[in-house]
Amino acid sequence: MKLKFFALIYLFYFINPSYAQQTPFGKISGKILDKDNSRPIVNAEIKITKINKRVVSDSSGYYSIDSIESGIYLINLSKEGYDNLEQSDIIVAAGKNTTYDFALQTSLLALKGGSVKSSKYENNRNMPVSAYSFSREEISLNPGAQGDIFRAIGMLPGVSSSGGIYSAIAVRGQGVRDNVYMVDDIPLTEVGHLEGNSFFNDPNGGRFSIFAPRVIDNAQFQGGGFGSEYGRRSASYLGLEIKEGNKNNAIVDGQIDLLGLNLNYSGPIKGLKKTTVFASARYQNFYALVNLIGLKDIGLPIYADVIVKTTTQINAKNKLTFIAINSPEHYVRDINNVKADKNLNLLYLPDFRRNKIVLGLNLKTLVGKRNTWKNILYYNSYTSDVTVGKAFPSLDSAGNLTNTNIPFNKNIQSQNYKESKLGYRSIYTLKFNKYNKLTCGFEMDLLSLYNDRQLSVNDTNFVFRASDLTNPTQKYQVIYPAFVNATFNSTKLNSSVFLQYGFSIGKRISLNTGFRYDYTGFSKQHVIAPRISGSYAINEKNSLNFGGGIYYQDPVYSDIADQSNNNTLKMEKTIQAIIGYKKYFRPDVKLTIEAWYKDFDQLVVTPVNGTVGKNNNGTGIGKGFDINITKRLIDKIHGQIGYSFIETKRNDNDGFGNYNFAFSQPHQINCLLSYKLNKKWNMAVKYRYATGKPKDTYIIYSNVLNNPDYIRYSKEIVGKNASRLPDFSSLDVRVNYNFNYKKIKMTGFVDIVNILNKQIANGESFNSIQGKNYYDGLAIFPSGGLKFEF
Repeated sequence: MKLKFFALIYLFYFINPSYAQQTPFGKISGKILDKDNSRPIVNAEIKITKINKRVVSDSSGYYSIDSIESGIYLINLSKEGYDNLEQSDIIVAAGKNTTYDFALQTSLLALKGGSVKSSKYENNRNMPVSAYSFSREEISLNPGAQGDIFRAIGMLPGVSSSGGIYSAIAVRGQGVRDNVYMVDDIPLTEVGHLEGNSFFNDPNGGRFSIFAPRVIDNAQFQGGGFGSEYGRRSASYLGLEIKEGNKNNAIVDGQIDLLGLNLNYSGPIKGLKKTTVFASARYQNFYALVNLIGLKDIGLPIYADVIVKTTTQINAKNKLTFIAINSPEHYVRDINNVKADKNLNLLYLPDFRRNKIVLGLNLKTLVGKRNTWKNILYYNSYTSDVTVGKAFPSLDSAGNLTNTNIPFNKNIQSQNYKESKLGYRSIYTLKFNKYNKLTCGFEMDLLSLYNDRQLSVNDTNFVFRASDLTNPTQKYQVIYPAFVNATFNSTKLNSSVFLQYGFSIGKRISLNTGFRYDYTGFSKQHVIAPRISGSYAINEKNSLNFGGGIYYQDPVYSDIADQSNNNTLKMEKTIQAIIGYKKYFRPDVKLTIEAWYKDFDQLVVTPVNGTVGKNNNGTGIGKGFDINITKRLIDKIHGQIGYSFIETKRNDNDGFGNYNFAFSQPHQINCLLSYKLNKKWNMAVKYRYATGKPKDTYIIYSNVLNNPDYIRYSKEIVGKNASRLPDFSSLDVRVNYNFNYKKIKMTGFVDIVNILNKQIANGESFNSIQGKNYYDGLAIFPSGGLKFEF
C-alpha cells in the first residue's frame, strides 16, 4: 500500500512538474450548461456580489473572471427562464485559474404571454421528493463526518447511522445494503471499508467509505421515490460525482491526521491539451489512534484508496471520462488483543484481506440540438480472503483466568469470496421542449460469484433459538463442517430496460412517469416496476410533492453465493408511497415535510440462526414522516434541524411473529450548526439522538457444557427484537483554523465524535464465559490534523 502511495506522489509531479509563480490574485473560468441537456447557456449572468464583479457567458457558455483576490466566495448565477443558482465555497487560489462549471435548471413557473422568469428557488422536477444535495465544503465542515460523504448523509431526515465508527446509512427503516450507489453513472455495491467482524454481513455496514475527503465534488441524495433509471435496490439513491481535474493549472491538496495521509492532484496532463486528471491517494493505519484512546483490544485495521479520473473533451459534442479505483484493506486481531480486553468479551481472531477495484469509461454525446446520449462501460470487483480463529480461556468459579497462556486456534473457519461484474449502460435523453423530456435506456452486466467456505473443526454457537436445536436438552448449538463447507462458482447475465417521461401540465404541475424491467440471472426472475412522481407549484416558494411505485431488489450477492445449488433466492419487493410539502423561506433556507409508507414482500431471511441458509419468507411494513429545515452554505452559517419518526415491522414467518426491524428507531432528532467566525476560524457542532435499536429478549443458562473446569453460559432468544438498546445520543464538534504558510493554504482541524464520551450501543453481543451481554460500539472517537493546498 505504501509503495502505491509514494508512486502516486511521484505521478503528481511527473504530470505537471512546474507551478505558476503565485500572486495575491487568481482567476476562475468555466461553462454554464443546461442541466437537462448539457447544452451551453448564452448570456447567463455570473456575479460575485462580495467584490461586485459581473460577467455573462458567451455563445459557447464560457465565462471568465480574473483579478480576484485569493479567498472563498459566493457566486450567483441567473438567466431568464432558469432557476437562480447560488454556489458557495468557490475557492480562488493565488496565481491559479480554477475551473468551475455550473448547470442551471429550467424554471417551471411561467409568466403570462409564455415568457419564463428567472426563479430564485431550486426545484428539481426530476427528483421532486426526498432530494438533498451536498457541496464539497458542506461535506468537509460536517462535524464528526471527517470528510466522509456517507457520515454527512447520516444527518438527513429518515436516515439512520450506526454511530461514530460507522459510515454506512440505513434509510427509512431499511438496511444498509438496500441503497442505490452511482459514482459517475457507474453502479457500485461495495463502498465501505472494514465491514463486519465475522464472515456474515454486518447489519451496521462499513466503518469508512472508500472516498477520501474532498474527492467527491457533489452528491445528490434521494431518500425514496426515485425514478425508473435506477433499480436493483429499493431504499434510496445516492449519486456521487468525483471531482474533475482543473483545466488550467495544477492544484495539490491533502490532509494529514491521526490515521494517516491523503493527497489529491487536480490539473492538466502535460502534452494532452484536451485532457485533465484528478488523482487521489490515501493511506490509513489505526495503530496510533487505538493506542491513544486505549482500544488495543479491537485489533489493527489498515486501509488505502487510490482514485484516478481523467476527463477528455474529444470535441464540442463528445466528452470521455475514465475512472479507476483501488481500495485494499487489512484487519487482524491476535491473542494479544484478546488479552487486552479484561472482560474477555470478544474471543474471535479474524484476519481479513479485502480489495475493491472499479474501472469505468463514460462517453457523453450531445445529439442534435436538445438530446444527450451516455454510454458507460464498467468493471468492478470485490475480493475477500478471510480466516477466523478463536481463543479458549478457562475461568474458575470466581471468574479468574486459570491459565494466563490462553490457548487458541488461528484457523477455525476460512472463506475466499470473489465478486466481479462487467457491465454496460446506455442512456438516451430526448428533450422535446423546456418542460417535456423522455429518458430511456438499457443495462446489461455479467455477474460472477465465487465462494469457498470451510469449517475445519466443530464449532459451538452459544446464542440460539429453541427451533435451532436438534437436541432440546442441549442448551447450545453445535455447528458441524457439513453445515458450512461449500464451494459456489457461477456466472449469470442480468439485464434491464427503463423508460421515464417527464412533462408539465400547465404552469404548475410537473409529472414523471415510467417503468423498469429487470431480469436477474441468479434469481431466474423477470419483473416490471412502474414508478411515478410529481409536484404542484403553489407558488414560487411553496410546492406539494409525491412519489411512489414498485421497487425490486437483488438479493445480496454474498448471500446468493452462500446458498446451495438447489436454493434460489428471489428478488425482494417493496411498494413505496411518499407525499410531501416543501417551502423556501429564502433561496438558501428550505422546509421539507414528508410522510411515507412501504410494503415489503419476498424478503430474504435466515430460518436457522447461525447458519448461512436463507429463504424469501419475509414480509413487512414501514411507515413514518420527516420534518426538516435546511440552511445551505452560501454565507457564514449553514446547518439543519430535523425530526423523523420511523417504524418498521418485519415477519420472517418462523414462529416469532411480527418484530421490530433492526433499523426501526421511532424517534430521531438531528441538529447541525456551522459558523464561520472570520477568515481564519470555523466552528461546527452536531447533535444526534435516536431511540435505541431493537434487541432480543432472552434466557441465560449456566454451565451448559456440564464441565466445572470449563464454564460456559448460553443465551436462548425468546423474543426477536422485543426490547431495545439504550437510546443513541452523540454530540460531535469540529473546529477549523485557516492560515497560510508561504505559498501553501493550510487548515488545522480537530474533529471529535461523541465529545461527551457517552457509550454508543450499536448492538448487543454475548460473553459466553461470564454469561453477560455487552454493547458493541465505541464512545469518544477523536480525529485531528492538517489540510493543505497549493
